[in-house]
Amino acid sequence: MTSTVFITGATSGFGEACARRFAEAGWSLVLTGRREERLQALSAELSKQTKVHTLTLDVRDRAAVEQAVEGLPAEFAKIRGLINNAGLALGIDPAPKCDLDDWDTMIDTNVKGLVYTTRTLLSRLIAYGRGASIVNLGSVAGNYPYPGGNVYGGTKAFVGQFSLNLRNDLIGTGVRVTNLEPGLCESEFSLVRFGGDQAKYDATYAGAEPIQPQDIAETIFWIMNTPAHVNVNNLELMPVSQTWAGFAIDRSRGETK
Repeated sequence: MTSTVFITGATSGFGEACARRFAEAGWSLVLTGRREERLQALSAELSKQTKVHTLTLDVRDRAAVEQAVEGLPAEFAKIRGLINNAGLALGIDPAPKCDLDDWDTMIDTNVKGLVYTTRTLLSRLIAYGRGASIVNLGSVAGNYPYPGGNVYGGTKAFVGQFSLNLRNDLIGTGVRVTNLEPGLCESEFSLVRFGGDQAKYDATYAGAEPIQPQDIAETIFWIMNTPAHVNVNNLELMPVSQTWAGFAIDRSRGETK
């Protein structure tokens, strides 16, 4: 029986890499993204290897997500895997300088979009039963605070806790849930965060040998293909060059500046 995986945010980064990895293994693909041109180009390429169905939508639009899932063709209707990849970070300013619109966008995408997609697909994953998997893209930012992480880190902490609670609710269904938490990864994600500033992007990764999208795709493929009785609850990944930030110390003694 052919397995089908549903991947959000498939037009770049982790999502695109996952689409390629699962296509290589013969899985059928349901790919979502906001950029229709990229989505269609990826579909045209991967359709030479496997069956592909694309959905041009924004996961923040609950009605659109529900409508898209409800309208899945019969050959894509039985979902074995869900990769909740769609997400973003905007800016690295400290909280007092942040744009509330950016905060809204991160919350709506990283929290609401993930929740909408998950809830809408749960009945299909439960119907598949033993061996079905949900992989949520968290981040080390959900565990370790850093300057400028503010709301982005908060949304990823939500992903971690939601994944744990979801796993509790799915006991007895055979559906597995994993929170995958990458550290420094080189992808378009950072270019979006820096508002398209290529110099900042290049400086972030210079000499760091960061994780690549293909590394994440390979990890997710492994998670979804572990024996059906095994659940990977949480998995944190960092490049060898990265570790935890030191504690910040204010030495001004509260003096007025």
